[in-house]
Amino acid sequence: MNVDRILDAKGLACPMPIVKTKKAMNEMESGQVLEILATDKGAKNDLAAWSKSGGHELLDSTEENGVFKFWIKKG
Repeated sequence: MNVDRILDAKGLACPMPIVKTKKAMNEMESGQVLEILATDKGAKNDLAAWSKSGGHELLDSTEENGVFKFWIKKG
């Protein structure tokens, strides 16, 4: 997957992964892809809901060794 930017939100508790994601997305162009790394279990539901409400597209998400990875395409 072509990623334009990576955001490391590991170790941050809710709502910080969302706050950091929103800030990063504001600095990106429409159509660009942000990869987010998080360890907060709540981030999965939070980022999916945030993406939808903000007009962005959650392309994919995975979990590996307690680290969640998300790919969000800016709307």
